[in-house]
Amino acid sequence: MARVSRPEFPAPAQVTTTAELEAVTARLRLEPFVTIDTEFVRERTYWPELCLVQLAGKNDVVVIDTLAPGLDLSSLGALLDDAGVVKVFHAARQDLEIFLHLFDRLPTALFDTQVAAMVAGYGDQVGYDNLVSSLLGVQIDKSHRFSDWSARPLSPAQIGYAAADVTYLRLVYGRLLEQLEQEGRLDWVAAELDILNNPATFRPDPLTLWEKMRPRTNNRRMLGILRAVTAWREGEAQRVNVPRQRLLKDESLMEIAATAPVTVEALARVRGVSRGFAEGRSGQSLLETVTGAMAEPEADLPRMPKGRGKDAQRPSPALIALLKVLLAACCETHRVAPKLVASSEDLDRFALDDDADIPAFHGWRNTVFGKLARELKAGRLIMGVEGGKVKLIHD
Repeated sequence: MARVSRPEFPAPAQVTTTAELEAVTARLRLEPFVTIDTEFVRERTYWPELCLVQLAGKNDVVVIDTLAPGLDLSSLGALLDDAGVVKVFHAARQDLEIFLHLFDRLPTALFDTQVAAMVAGYGDQVGYDNLVSSLLGVQIDKSHRFSDWSARPLSPAQIGYAAADVTYLRLVYGRLLEQLEQEGRLDWVAAELDILNNPATFRPDPLTLWEKMRPRTNNRRMLGILRAVTAWREGEAQRVNVPRQRLLKDESLMEIAATAPVTVEALARVRGVSRGFAEGRSGQSLLETVTGAMAEPEADLPRMPKGRGKDAQRPSPALIALLKVLLAACCETHRVAPKLVASSEDLDRFALDDDADIPAFHGWRNTVFGKLARELKAGRLIMGVEGGKVKLIHD
Protein backbone atom coordinates (compact mmCIF):
# COMPACT_ATOMS: atom_id res chain seq x y z
CA MET A 1 0.00 0.00 0.00
CA ALA A 2 1.30 3.45 -0.92
CA ARG A 3 2.86 5.51 1.81
CA VAL A 4 2.21 9.18 2.46
CA SER A 5 4.76 11.82 3.31
CA ARG A 6 4.47 13.00 6.88
CA PRO A 7 1.33 15.12 6.70
CA GLU A 8 0.73 18.54 8.19
CA PHE A 9 -2.17 18.95 10.59
CA PRO A 10 -3.67 22.02 12.24
CA ALA A 11 -1.87 22.96 15.45
CA PRO A 12 -3.69 21.44 18.43
CA ALA A 13 -5.63 23.88 20.59
CA GLN A 14 -6.31 23.27 24.27
CA VAL A 15 -9.96 23.82 25.22
CA THR A 16 -10.60 24.89 28.80
CA THR A 17 -13.84 26.91 28.68
CA THR A 18 -17.45 26.10 27.86
CA ALA A 19 -17.57 28.78 25.17
CA GLU A 20 -14.52 27.33 23.40
CA LEU A 21 -16.01 23.83 23.53
CA GLU A 22 -19.39 24.96 22.22
CA ALA A 23 -17.73 26.74 19.30
CA VAL A 24 -15.55 23.83 18.21
CA THR A 25 -18.27 21.18 18.60
CA ALA A 26 -20.63 23.35 16.53
CA ARG A 27 -18.07 23.37 13.71
CA LEU A 28 -17.39 19.64 14.01
CA ARG A 29 -21.11 18.84 13.76
CA LEU A 30 -20.96 20.14 10.18
CA GLU A 31 -18.37 17.53 9.17
CA PRO A 32 -19.01 13.97 7.90
CA PHE A 33 -16.78 12.42 10.56
CA VAL A 34 -14.71 13.32 13.58
CA THR A 35 -11.93 11.30 15.21
CA ILE A 36 -12.02 10.92 18.99
CA ASP A 37 -9.77 9.63 21.76
CA THR A 38 -9.57 10.04 25.52
CA GLU A 39 -6.92 10.09 28.21
CA PHE A 40 -7.85 8.98 31.69
CA VAL A 41 -6.51 7.50 34.91
CA ARG A 42 -8.01 4.48 36.61
CA GLU A 43 -5.38 2.89 38.82
CA ARG A 44 -7.12 3.75 42.11
CA THR A 45 -10.77 4.01 41.09
CA TYR A 46 -13.53 1.82 39.69
CA TRP A 47 -14.78 4.55 37.39
CA PRO A 48 -12.22 6.06 35.00
CA GLU A 49 -11.32 9.66 35.78
CA LEU A 50 -11.59 11.43 32.42
CA CYS A 51 -8.71 13.86 31.96
CA LEU A 52 -8.73 14.74 28.25
CA VAL A 53 -10.90 14.31 25.18
CA GLN A 54 -9.17 14.76 21.85
CA LEU A 55 -11.16 15.66 18.72
CA ALA A 56 -10.00 16.16 15.15
CA GLY A 57 -11.89 17.48 12.15
CA LYS A 58 -10.68 18.77 8.81
CA ASN A 59 -9.64 22.15 10.21
CA ASP A 60 -9.80 21.64 13.97
CA VAL A 61 -7.61 19.62 16.31
CA VAL A 62 -8.50 20.17 19.95
CA VAL A 63 -7.51 18.73 23.30
CA ILE A 64 -10.35 19.27 25.77
CA ASP A 65 -9.19 19.66 29.37
CA THR A 66 -12.10 17.92 31.07
CA LEU A 67 -10.64 18.79 34.48
CA ALA A 68 -10.84 22.54 33.78
CA PRO A 69 -12.96 24.27 36.46
CA GLY A 70 -16.53 25.00 35.40
CA LEU A 71 -16.28 23.26 32.02
CA ASP A 72 -19.73 22.12 30.81
CA LEU A 73 -19.46 19.08 28.52
CA SER A 74 -23.06 19.25 27.26
CA SER A 75 -22.02 20.35 23.76
CA LEU A 76 -19.64 17.38 23.57
CA GLY A 77 -22.57 15.13 24.44
CA ALA A 78 -24.60 16.74 21.65
CA LEU A 79 -21.80 16.02 19.17
CA LEU A 80 -21.66 12.39 20.28
CA ASP A 81 -25.45 12.19 19.89
CA ASP A 82 -25.42 13.58 16.34
CA ALA A 83 -26.15 10.64 14.03
CA GLY A 84 -25.08 12.71 11.03
CA VAL A 85 -21.44 12.70 12.13
CA VAL A 86 -19.50 9.43 12.21
CA LYS A 87 -17.47 9.13 15.42
CA VAL A 88 -14.20 7.36 14.66
CA PHE A 89 -12.26 5.70 17.49
CA HIS A 90 -9.41 3.23 17.68
CA ALA A 91 -9.96 0.44 20.25
CA ALA A 92 -13.13 2.16 21.41
CA ARG A 93 -14.21 0.02 24.35
CA GLN A 94 -12.69 2.06 27.18
CA ASP A 95 -13.62 5.35 25.53
CA LEU A 96 -17.21 4.17 25.13
CA GLU A 97 -17.36 2.98 28.72
CA ILE A 98 -16.29 6.47 29.82
CA PHE A 99 -18.88 8.23 27.69
CA LEU A 100 -21.62 5.84 28.78
CA HIS A 101 -20.82 6.60 32.43
CA LEU A 102 -20.53 10.33 31.75
CA PHE A 103 -23.66 10.83 29.60
CA ASP A 104 -25.61 7.63 30.37
CA ARG A 105 -25.72 6.82 26.66
CA LEU A 106 -23.35 5.68 23.93
CA PRO A 107 -22.22 7.78 20.97
CA THR A 108 -24.20 7.28 17.76
CA ALA A 109 -22.75 6.50 14.31
CA LEU A 110 -19.71 4.70 15.71
CA PHE A 111 -16.70 3.37 13.80
CA ASP A 112 -13.75 1.53 15.39
CA THR A 113 -10.59 1.32 13.29
CA GLN A 114 -9.22 -1.54 15.39
CA VAL A 115 -12.25 -3.66 14.50
CA ALA A 116 -11.99 -2.54 10.89
CA ALA A 117 -8.29 -3.41 10.80
CA MET A 118 -9.03 -6.93 12.04
CA VAL A 119 -11.59 -7.36 9.27
CA ALA A 120 -9.13 -5.93 6.75
CA GLY A 121 -6.39 -8.40 7.69
CA TYR A 122 -4.03 -6.32 9.82
CA GLY A 123 -3.97 -8.79 12.71
CA ASP A 124 -5.61 -9.37 16.08
CA GLN A 125 -6.26 -6.21 18.11
CA VAL A 126 -3.62 -4.21 16.26
CA GLY A 127 -2.35 -1.17 18.16
CA TYR A 128 -2.83 2.36 16.88
CA ASP A 129 0.87 3.10 16.38
CA ASN A 130 1.40 -0.18 14.49
CA LEU A 131 -1.60 0.51 12.27
CA VAL A 132 -0.39 4.04 11.50
CA SER A 133 3.01 2.58 10.62
CA SER A 134 1.49 -0.14 8.38
CA LEU A 135 -0.91 2.13 6.53
CA LEU A 136 0.93 5.44 6.48
CA GLY A 137 4.59 4.61 7.01
CA VAL A 138 4.74 7.07 9.92
CA GLN A 139 6.26 6.35 13.32
CA ILE A 140 4.38 7.97 16.20
CA ASP A 141 6.25 9.26 19.24
CA LYS A 142 4.95 7.20 22.19
CA SER A 143 7.24 8.69 24.84
CA HIS A 144 4.27 10.16 26.76
CA ARG A 145 2.25 6.95 26.80
CA PHE A 146 2.56 6.63 30.59
CA SER A 147 1.99 10.29 31.45
CA ASP A 148 -0.05 11.22 34.49
CA TRP A 149 -2.88 12.86 32.57
CA SER A 150 -4.48 14.16 35.74
CA ALA A 151 -1.49 16.39 36.54
CA ARG A 152 -1.67 20.03 35.55
CA PRO A 153 -0.38 22.00 33.74
CA LEU A 154 -0.01 19.89 30.60
CA SER A 155 3.22 20.37 28.66
CA PRO A 156 3.20 21.21 24.94
CA ALA A 157 4.74 17.78 24.31
CA GLN A 158 1.84 16.08 26.12
CA ILE A 159 -0.71 18.06 24.12
CA GLY A 160 1.09 17.15 20.90
CA TYR A 161 1.17 13.47 21.85
CA ALA A 162 -2.53 13.48 22.72
CA ALA A 163 -3.40 15.22 19.46
CA ALA A 164 -1.50 12.63 17.38
CA ASP A 165 -3.96 10.00 18.57
CA VAL A 166 -6.69 11.67 16.52
CA THR A 167 -4.88 13.40 13.65
CA TYR A 168 -3.36 10.34 11.99
CA LEU A 169 -6.56 8.48 12.80
CA ARG A 170 -8.32 10.55 10.14
CA LEU A 171 -5.97 9.19 7.48
CA VAL A 172 -6.18 5.65 8.86
CA TYR A 173 -9.98 5.81 8.72
CA GLY A 174 -9.90 6.94 5.09
CA ARG A 175 -7.52 4.16 4.06
CA LEU A 176 -9.48 1.44 5.83
CA LEU A 177 -12.81 2.69 4.54
CA GLU A 178 -11.51 2.64 0.97
CA GLN A 179 -10.11 -0.89 1.33
CA LEU A 180 -13.24 -2.28 2.99
CA GLU A 181 -15.48 -0.74 0.34
CA GLN A 182 -13.37 -2.28 -2.42
CA GLU A 183 -13.47 -5.70 -0.75
CA GLY A 184 -17.17 -5.54 0.12
CA ARG A 185 -16.51 -5.95 3.84
CA LEU A 186 -18.21 -2.91 5.35
CA ASP A 187 -21.10 -5.18 6.36
CA TRP A 188 -18.62 -7.36 8.24
CA VAL A 189 -17.48 -4.34 10.25
CA ALA A 190 -21.06 -3.21 10.89
CA ALA A 191 -21.90 -6.61 12.37
CA GLU A 192 -18.99 -6.30 14.81
CA LEU A 193 -19.87 -2.72 15.74
CA ASP A 194 -23.32 -3.89 16.84
CA ILE A 195 -21.57 -5.26 19.94
CA LEU A 196 -20.07 -1.86 20.75
CA ASN A 197 -23.40 -0.14 20.16
CA ASN A 198 -25.06 -2.19 22.90
CA PRO A 199 -24.89 -0.68 26.43
CA ALA A 200 -25.10 -4.23 27.86
CA THR A 201 -21.57 -4.79 26.52
CA PHE A 202 -20.33 -2.32 29.14
CA ARG A 203 -22.94 -3.00 31.82
CA PRO A 204 -23.09 -6.78 32.19
CA ASP A 205 -25.60 -8.38 34.54
CA PRO A 206 -23.80 -8.57 37.92
CA LEU A 207 -25.42 -11.94 38.56
CA THR A 208 -23.48 -13.45 35.63
CA LEU A 209 -20.03 -12.19 36.62
CA TRP A 210 -19.27 -15.26 38.75
CA GLU A 211 -19.03 -17.38 35.59
CA LYS A 212 -15.84 -15.55 34.56
CA MET A 213 -14.08 -16.90 37.67
CA ARG A 214 -14.40 -20.46 36.37
CA PRO A 215 -14.90 -22.22 39.72
CA ARG A 216 -13.95 -25.91 39.71
CA THR A 217 -16.95 -27.23 41.58
CA ASN A 218 -20.44 -28.54 40.93
CA ASN A 219 -21.63 -27.63 44.46
CA ARG A 220 -24.65 -25.50 43.68
CA ARG A 221 -24.80 -23.90 47.14
CA MET A 222 -21.20 -22.77 46.79
CA LEU A 223 -21.97 -21.47 43.31
CA GLY A 224 -24.98 -19.60 44.69
CA ILE A 225 -22.86 -17.88 47.31
CA LEU A 226 -20.20 -17.10 44.72
CA ARG A 227 -22.85 -15.58 42.44
CA ALA A 228 -24.16 -13.42 45.26
CA VAL A 229 -20.83 -12.17 46.62
CA THR A 230 -19.43 -11.48 43.13
CA ALA A 231 -22.50 -9.36 42.33
CA TRP A 232 -22.12 -7.68 45.75
CA ARG A 233 -18.49 -6.82 45.03
CA GLU A 234 -19.42 -5.19 41.73
CA GLY A 235 -22.01 -2.97 43.34
CA GLU A 236 -19.82 -2.14 46.32
CA ALA A 237 -16.81 -1.33 44.13
CA GLN A 238 -18.99 1.09 42.20
CA ARG A 239 -20.39 2.62 45.40
CA VAL A 240 -17.00 3.32 47.00
CA ASN A 241 -15.31 3.86 43.60
CA VAL A 242 -12.37 1.50 44.02
CA PRO A 243 -11.18 -1.23 41.63
CA ARG A 244 -12.99 -4.49 42.28
CA GLN A 245 -9.74 -6.41 42.86
CA ARG A 246 -8.58 -3.78 45.35
CA LEU A 247 -11.83 -4.09 47.25
CA LEU A 248 -11.71 -7.90 47.38
CA LYS A 249 -9.66 -10.27 45.24
CA ASP A 250 -11.14 -13.17 43.30
CA GLU A 251 -9.31 -15.63 45.55
CA SER A 252 -11.03 -14.15 48.59
CA LEU A 253 -14.44 -14.45 46.96
CA MET A 254 -13.78 -18.10 46.14
CA GLU A 255 -12.80 -18.79 49.75
CA ILE A 256 -15.89 -16.97 51.04
CA ALA A 257 -18.07 -19.07 48.73
CA ALA A 258 -16.40 -22.25 50.00
CA THR A 259 -16.48 -21.41 53.74
CA ALA A 260 -19.69 -19.30 53.92
CA PRO A 261 -18.66 -17.03 56.82
CA VAL A 262 -21.59 -15.48 58.70
CA THR A 263 -19.70 -13.77 61.55
CA VAL A 264 -17.11 -11.01 61.67
CA GLU A 265 -14.59 -13.46 63.15
CA ALA A 266 -15.08 -15.99 60.35
CA LEU A 267 -14.89 -13.30 57.66
CA ALA A 268 -11.68 -11.89 59.11
CA ARG A 269 -10.07 -15.32 58.81
CA VAL A 270 -10.53 -15.30 55.03
CA ARG A 271 -7.27 -14.69 53.21
CA GLY A 272 -7.11 -11.12 51.94
CA VAL A 273 -9.78 -9.80 54.32
CA SER A 274 -8.60 -7.50 57.10
CA ARG A 275 -10.22 -7.22 60.50
CA GLY A 276 -11.07 -3.61 59.79
CA PHE A 277 -12.82 -4.55 56.57
CA ALA A 278 -14.78 -7.33 58.27
CA GLU A 279 -15.96 -4.98 61.04
CA GLY A 280 -16.77 -2.08 58.72
CA ARG A 281 -19.78 -1.19 56.60
CA SER A 282 -18.60 -3.21 53.61
CA GLY A 283 -17.92 -6.28 55.75
CA GLN A 284 -21.35 -6.15 57.37
CA SER A 285 -23.00 -5.81 53.97
CA LEU A 286 -20.99 -8.77 52.66
CA LEU A 287 -22.01 -10.94 55.62
CA GLU A 288 -25.66 -10.10 54.97
CA THR A 289 -25.16 -11.13 51.34
CA VAL A 290 -23.67 -14.49 52.37
CA THR A 291 -26.54 -15.09 54.80
CA GLY A 292 -29.06 -14.32 52.08
CA ALA A 293 -27.36 -16.69 49.65
CA MET A 294 -27.35 -19.46 52.25
CA ALA A 295 -31.14 -19.12 52.54
CA GLU A 296 -31.77 -19.17 48.80
CA PRO A 297 -34.05 -22.04 47.70
CA GLU A 298 -32.27 -25.02 46.18
CA ALA A 299 -34.24 -24.69 42.96
CA ASP A 300 -32.93 -21.13 42.42
CA LEU A 301 -29.25 -22.00 42.79
CA PRO A 302 -27.08 -21.78 39.67
CA ARG A 303 -25.42 -24.62 37.82
CA MET A 304 -22.11 -24.51 36.05
CA PRO A 305 -22.52 -23.58 32.37
CA LYS A 306 -22.53 -26.57 30.03
CA GLY A 307 -19.04 -27.88 29.46
CA ARG A 308 -17.53 -25.95 32.38
CA GLY A 309 -18.22 -28.15 35.37
CA LYS A 310 -15.66 -30.13 37.35
CA ASP A 311 -16.59 -33.35 35.58
CA ALA A 312 -17.32 -31.78 32.19
CA GLN A 313 -16.26 -33.62 29.09
CA ARG A 314 -13.11 -32.24 27.51
CA PRO A 315 -12.74 -31.96 23.72
CA SER A 316 -10.19 -34.05 21.85
CA PRO A 317 -6.90 -32.11 21.71
CA ALA A 318 -6.27 -33.56 18.23
CA LEU A 319 -9.65 -32.32 16.96
CA ILE A 320 -9.05 -28.89 18.46
CA ALA A 321 -5.64 -28.79 16.75
CA LEU A 322 -7.26 -29.61 13.40
CA LEU A 323 -9.90 -26.92 13.85
CA LYS A 324 -7.23 -24.36 14.72
CA VAL A 325 -5.25 -25.25 11.60
CA LEU A 326 -8.40 -24.89 9.50
CA LEU A 327 -9.21 -21.57 11.16
CA ALA A 328 -5.72 -20.25 10.49
CA ALA A 329 -5.85 -21.42 6.87
CA CYS A 330 -9.25 -19.84 6.24
CA CYS A 331 -8.22 -16.56 7.84
CA GLU A 332 -4.99 -16.53 5.83
CA THR A 333 -6.99 -16.97 2.63
CA HIS A 334 -9.50 -14.26 3.48
CA ARG A 335 -7.01 -11.99 5.29
CA VAL A 336 -9.01 -11.60 8.46
CA ALA A 337 -7.93 -11.90 12.10
CA PRO A 338 -8.65 -15.40 13.53
CA LYS A 339 -9.85 -14.04 16.89
CA LEU A 340 -12.59 -12.19 15.06
CA VAL A 341 -13.87 -15.42 13.50
CA ALA A 342 -13.82 -17.92 16.36
CA SER A 343 -12.48 -18.01 19.91
CA SER A 344 -10.84 -20.98 21.59
CA GLU A 345 -13.99 -21.47 23.65
CA ASP A 346 -16.06 -21.52 20.45
CA LEU A 347 -13.86 -24.27 19.01
CA ASP A 348 -14.13 -26.27 22.24
CA ARG A 349 -17.92 -26.03 22.16
CA PHE A 350 -18.14 -27.13 18.53
CA ALA A 351 -15.70 -29.99 19.10
CA LEU A 352 -18.06 -31.33 21.77
CA ASP A 353 -21.38 -30.51 20.12
CA ASP A 354 -22.19 -30.51 16.39
CA ASP A 355 -25.17 -28.25 17.10
CA ALA A 356 -23.30 -25.68 19.18
CA ASP A 357 -24.65 -22.20 18.49
CA ILE A 358 -21.49 -20.15 18.07
CA PRO A 359 -20.88 -16.96 16.05
CA ALA A 360 -18.81 -18.87 13.49
CA PHE A 361 -22.00 -20.44 12.13
CA HIS A 362 -23.66 -17.12 11.36
CA GLY A 363 -23.22 -14.41 8.76
CA TRP A 364 -19.87 -13.78 7.12
CA ARG A 365 -18.05 -16.01 9.62
CA ASN A 366 -19.99 -19.00 8.36
CA THR A 367 -18.83 -18.24 4.82
CA VAL A 368 -15.21 -17.83 5.87
CA PHE A 369 -14.94 -20.73 8.33
CA GLY A 370 -18.16 -22.21 9.71
CA LYS A 371 -19.26 -24.28 6.71
CA LEU A 372 -15.77 -25.71 6.28
CA ALA A 373 -15.51 -26.54 9.99
CA ARG A 374 -18.68 -28.60 9.75
CA GLU A 375 -17.34 -30.39 6.68
CA LEU A 376 -14.07 -31.13 8.43
CA LYS A 377 -15.77 -32.60 11.46
CA ALA A 378 -18.11 -34.65 9.25
CA GLY A 379 -15.14 -36.14 7.39
CA ARG A 380 -15.94 -34.40 4.10
CA LEU A 381 -12.90 -32.13 4.12
CA ILE A 382 -9.23 -33.09 4.07
CA MET A 383 -6.31 -30.78 4.70
CA GLY A 384 -3.01 -31.15 2.89
CA VAL A 385 -0.01 -28.99 2.03
CA GLU A 386 0.82 -27.55 -1.37
CA GLY A 387 3.39 -24.88 -2.13
CA GLY A 388 4.09 -24.31 1.52
CA LYS A 389 0.45 -23.56 2.33
CA VAL A 390 -2.48 -25.56 3.68
CA LYS A 391 -4.69 -26.88 0.89
CA LEU A 392 -8.32 -27.82 1.47
CA ILE A 393 -9.50 -30.93 -0.37
CA HIS A 394 -13.22 -31.64 -0.52
CA ASP A 395 -14.27 -35.28 -0.50
